[in-house]
Amino acid sequence: MTQPNTLTIAQARDALRKGELTAVELTEACLKAIDAADALNAFVHKTPELALERARAADARLAAGAAPSMCGIPVGIKDLFCTEGVASQAASHILNGFRPEYESTVSAQLRDAGAVMLGKLNMDEFAMGSSNETSTYGDAVNPWKVDDRRLTPGGSSGGSAAAVAADLCLGATGTDTGGSIRQPAAFTGTVGIKPTYGRCSRWGIVAFASSLDQAGPMTRTVRDAAIMLEAMCGHDPMDSTSADLPVPDFEAALGAGVKGRKIGIPREYRMEGMPSEIEKLWADGADMLRDAGAEIVDISLPHTKYALPTYYVIAPAEASSNLARYDGVRYGHRAKLAQGDGITEMYEKTRAEGFGPEVQRRVMIGTYVLSAGFYDAYYNRARKVRTLIKRDFDTVFADGVDAILTPATPSAAFGLGEMVDADPVQMYLNDVFTVTVNLAGLPGIAVPAGLDRQGLPLGLQLIGRPWDEAGLLNTAQVLEEAAGFVSKPAKWW
Repeated sequence: MTQPNTLTIAQARDALRKGELTAVELTEACLKAIDAADALNAFVHKTPELALERARAADARLAAGAAPSMCGIPVGIKDLFCTEGVASQAASHILNGFRPEYESTVSAQLRDAGAVMLGKLNMDEFAMGSSNETSTYGDAVNPWKVDDRRLTPGGSSGGSAAAVAADLCLGATGTDTGGSIRQPAAFTGTVGIKPTYGRCSRWGIVAFASSLDQAGPMTRTVRDAAIMLEAMCGHDPMDSTSADLPVPDFEAALGAGVKGRKIGIPREYRMEGMPSEIEKLWADGADMLRDAGAEIVDISLPHTKYALPTYYVIAPAEASSNLARYDGVRYGHRAKLAQGDGITEMYEKTRAEGFGPEVQRRVMIGTYVLSAGFYDAYYNRARKVRTLIKRDFDTVFADGVDAILTPATPSAAFGLGEMVDADPVQMYLNDVFTVTVNLAGLPGIAVPAGLDRQGLPLGLQLIGRPWDEAGLLNTAQVLEEAAGFVSKPAKWW
């Protein structure tokens, strides 16, 4: 048998049910791989004792029969999810020492399905970043390597992407506010899906931008994404934005093919200066779906050009509001005060010490656009443009388009440190193909589809109708099979 930690979720599930493998053996293989991969800095809080305890419980459940698909499957949990009794810092210094007395709904659902939590995964601080370079734990590193550089695994779910790509876990949770599942998946040759806003509960996830944040799985295959997503979904009365809708059997929807389905190619995504490799990958992806029986049609999403500035008004505005609670009073870091300092000085010093530069930048931008003199000029206008962006998608789907094919990122993974000191806007451009999906609340998935000339992974993105994750996953699997991406990073860590 191959190394257990290199199995897909579907393969491991079948092996566990047949008795060819135990959850303890599978968990021990992952824990060994994690300990050997410190150079990637993917796992920042390891929980081996808890993992083995849950693995033993999963084995007992498997022996009794009728265990769910995720039972006994080792997973990593992004540090943004609160986990009972385990450090949950959102990769921020200001949350040092925070160990929640409660469990996020998504991680609780995975736990109740029998999944085994191996530990917490690195990320950009408060999910603000596109390269995992804003973390208080230090940079996460992409397991893909083509020269002397250390490459970014993407952000903010960089630790999750690196862990899955390096076979440290079989799946991982991520969150996506403007592309933070799909961009890291594309950079690491993995699959990442952001479901429709409201499909997964946000309760117990440290908030960045509440109208944009959405949890989703990061896995090695589309089938694995379908299995894990089903375990993560469901209505949650604790979350007022959680949709009270039944959860489909996403895996059962796979294999239906795309014959007769209409796939849109948005002309506005053909941006000036797009690398020829991305153009070719996109054209090849359209050909793959056409050859599988889909109808490829040109579509227009006219307000796409306003998406990035709209996102970078709305997201910082919501962040400034959400992060106001971190003041050093109740939990986390509190700055040392000088004699005579009052509560104002405590707030100022604590937040200056606790938040990193990118978080400070976004909080200040958000406070500015929400201020009395600028609310209508910036925030209110951005809300109106957001409505127009959503209307573009509504119109396209009403015309019979079933899914939309676009690039996932404007490039392959770049070197750590290459962009962090550049103009922040250049870093923000990594989200150019993904932010529209969050603004419109739609499901989107990144699928590995090829390699660039250096040998680094490139991904394609599919955008689906609201609540049609089943159809989106089915189309993604067709693309996955046609692309035949099987490359793995050569182990150097």
